[in-house]
Amino acid sequence: MPAEINIYNPEALGPPMGQYSHVTRVRANEFLFIAGMLSGDVAGNVIGEDDFDLQTTQVFRNIEAALKSAGASWGNVVQFTTYLVHSQDIPKFMAFRLREFPKMFPDGKYPPNTLLMVDRLVKESFLVEVQTIAAV
Repeated sequence: MPAEINIYNPEALGPPMGQYSHVTRVRANEFLFIAGMLSGDVAGNVIGEDDFDLQTTQVFRNIEAALKSAGASWGNVVQFTTYLVHSQDIPKFMAFRLREFPKMFPDGKYPPNTLLMVDRLVKESFLVEVQTIAAV
């Protein structure tokens, strides 16, 4: 049985303040808990050092690879948690989502996302990390 995923925004909460939804209701046989992805490549190199946009693009490439490894796709994502090091990068992150999420989620149902500011990530050169939960 494939996962039943219903992403929605209850009227009582008002519209989201960005490209995300307030609630995901899931009935699934299996969940994927994907570690926070960074902008590293398969050789362990940092992609886009000091370049937030390049790092964000690589982070989502890595998430997509993790999803594919389990036979899943963007349509299986039920939640993101995003960690940024610099609050000045919030507009860049929002611009990335405005540009890329309609391609990743063509039905316009964007998974809930919690955005957190942190002092730093595992290496100084990393600017963004995204953890993902998916249902299959």
